[in-house]
Amino acid sequence: MDKRSLTERDICTKFITPALRAAGWDEISQLREEVTFTAGRIVVRGRLVARRKRKRADYVLYVKPNIPIAVIEAKDNTHSVGGGMQQALDYAETLRIPFAFSSNGDGFVFHDRTGASTPPEVNLPLDAFPSPDDLWGRYRTWKGLTPEAEEVVLQDYFEDGGGKTPRYYQANAVNAAIEAIAKGQDRILLVMATGTGKTFTAFQIIWRLWKAGRKKRILFLADRNVLVDQTIANDFRPFGGAMTKLSRRIDPSYEVFLGLYQAITGPEEHQKAYKKLSPGFFDLIVIDECHRGSAADDSAWREILEYFSSATQIGLTATPKETKYVSNIAYFGEPVFAYSLKQGISDGFLAPYKVVKVHIDRDIEGWRPTSGQLARDGAPVDDRIYTVRDFDRTLVIDGRTKAAAEKITAFLRESGDRFQKAIIFCVDQEHASRMRQALVNENADLVQGNSRYVMRITGEDEAGKNELGNFIDPESKYPVLVTTSRLLSTGVDVQTCRLIVLEREVGSMTEFKQIVGRGTRVHEDTEKYYFTLIDFRGATGHFADPEFDGEPEQIYEPGPDDPILPPDPPPNGPDGPEEDEVIVDDWDDPPDPPPTGPLKKIYVDGIEANVIAERVQYLDRNGKLITESLRDFTRRALRKRFTSLDDFLNRWNGEERKQAILDEMASEGLPLAQILRELGKDLDPFDLICHIAFGAEPLTRRERAERVKKRDVFTKYAGQARAVLDALLDKYADQGVLDLDDGKVLTIPPLDSLGTPLELVRAFGGKPGFELAVHELQSELYRESA
Repeated sequence: MDKRSLTERDICTKFITPALRAAGWDEISQLREEVTFTAGRIVVRGRLVARRKRKRADYVLYVKPNIPIAVIEAKDNTHSVGGGMQQALDYAETLRIPFAFSSNGDGFVFHDRTGASTPPEVNLPLDAFPSPDDLWGRYRTWKGLTPEAEEVVLQDYFEDGGGKTPRYYQANAVNAAIEAIAKGQDRILLVMATGTGKTFTAFQIIWRLWKAGRKKRILFLADRNVLVDQTIANDFRPFGGAMTKLSRRIDPSYEVFLGLYQAITGPEEHQKAYKKLSPGFFDLIVIDECHRGSAADDSAWREILEYFSSATQIGLTATPKETKYVSNIAYFGEPVFAYSLKQGISDGFLAPYKVVKVHIDRDIEGWRPTSGQLARDGAPVDDRIYTVRDFDRTLVIDGRTKAAAEKITAFLRESGDRFQKAIIFCVDQEHASRMRQALVNENADLVQGNSRYVMRITGEDEAGKNELGNFIDPESKYPVLVTTSRLLSTGVDVQTCRLIVLEREVGSMTEFKQIVGRGTRVHEDTEKYYFTLIDFRGATGHFADPEFDGEPEQIYEPGPDDPILPPDPPPNGPDGPEEDEVIVDDWDDPPDPPPTGPLKKIYVDGIEANVIAERVQYLDRNGKLITESLRDFTRRALRKRFTSLDDFLNRWNGEERKQAILDEMASEGLPLAQILRELGKDLDPFDLICHIAFGAEPLTRRERAERVKKRDVFTKYAGQARAVLDALLDKYADQGVLDLDDGKVLTIPPLDSLGTPLELVRAFGGKPGFELAVHELQSELYRESA
């Protein structure tokens, strides 16, 4: 056997796996091969959606399931033994694994990331791979785990039998929290972007501590009823009869309690039901969305937490709050684990998004009443300049509301999907009511079919709140457009939300991140891979804040006559496309804050508002705003790949399988199909590339086919063979089939009517003759360009 001729997979099967088996690693419970741990970043270009290549480790070794300890990157034997080390270290850092190995089948290179080994990287013979006990002993020493802590750290995860396992970052978060608690830390902060499964992560932490006997009474604390109900019905269901929902009458016979802090406390002493329990009653308290209350020294949350101060307390948030007056970190300490929106989008677990910035003239220019102008109620309007900060808060211009509703509706119409679920965030509940009415009037045809097409869901609207479950349910068609103020800004899991509209200012970075998070969930069953954010109030200025870590794919500012649907964007700015892409096509509403002006709103009738300004912008990979059309982007990207027309022609004519070139470009996200639609011609991709990149006059596929027929170059073929070549030309002209030598093409109409594939190939004297004839045909198709 020539070892250097073996594939990477052969090296794994014949050398690496046997070495691991000999070292004592159990192939069923401790060794996994070809472990894919990201989903592949979603890239959006117009209506084209692609996924980049997923990250996949050749081997991950586990002490126990979901507790990884080593990663191995394999290479074939033409590489050096350490040829995969840099990749192994990259994966080890992402997976928070301390030990990395590289192998080409001759031996191993071992890198110890704990800092305990000198030197950190050594060569090992094939028969000297460390045993599970060896690596675990190193790990245990590195972490300083006592036997008692080790027992907790090795407690099993919950397995539902259905194959659901934690994502890599969820396992990282669970393991980090368990280790910290096992070593005696009693205040834990986990920061995980919205949509990354915080409650599932919390469940696994609680389950392992509960099963290990380390925590016997647990409180999961939230501030909104829907969060508690979702948690009980979904992630926490395995607790079954040991779990209960808290009320003012607390039954101490249960072990896992979930509830609203409002249910067990209040401003009056008799409302503080939690004091019926002893301060040491709970061993563990998990605070969901802890940025909303527990960070403040004088909050009701803090009162409960301080009463049960002996309990281990875990804060969960996507957006830790850090201000002069409020601090999560001051209370919980630095996060033991963080997973950002940017990382979630990069891994492909969260949906990227486009931004449409709409400027209304009244917002830009302000509005000043004419002398003696009266409000709707007959009272004079104060003579001053009213700005966007006043609109819908202290002064109402219905013309402005109508303009916003028209633009939202125009977006839905232009997108081709008027049933994409949308959340419209308004200034307050009264504004949400007027926006609902404006949207009803703009979408009267769909409202006629079902009055729930547009609904207001706010704290004071019982009918709306009753529809919240349907809005969340991916299977429920209605409601579609929902107006709200702050009710849906955080915590609600609307997986199929494709449109978020900001019709109010968002001053807080914490709240802005939470609002963006309403759309970041991916829902592949409904092909929801990205969402759009329409900003009427300049709230997306937060993107420029260094604290914001998940920049948009595209920013679009339409002019007054422009379509509101964003044009096809350049995917990654002027630096060109990335590689390895594959195409995939009750609830207590917090009260509105007190208005800054008079409590009574001023309503002014007869004032029009219009969209102004015109600018299309995109963020490149460095966060710089650039302006560029899709065609310009494609031209530049193609010329970066092919330096000249001759360079392209040589590559095209030298490639037997033309589709391979197109597959290569598609994997990098070059949107050739969209350009073809834009040109409206049945062009061969060859002509498209020559035309876009080098200005060559294109021929349609039929024109190319007719030129070959006129030259009558296949006179040496007759009968069945000639009929096959003529049919292949027609197939190319009609459908653009490029790989004409693929035997499968002989099984589809009209070629299947000419004979069986075997008979047709025999007409050319066998497979070599068939392939030769087809290659001649392809050469003739592109002969003028050679």
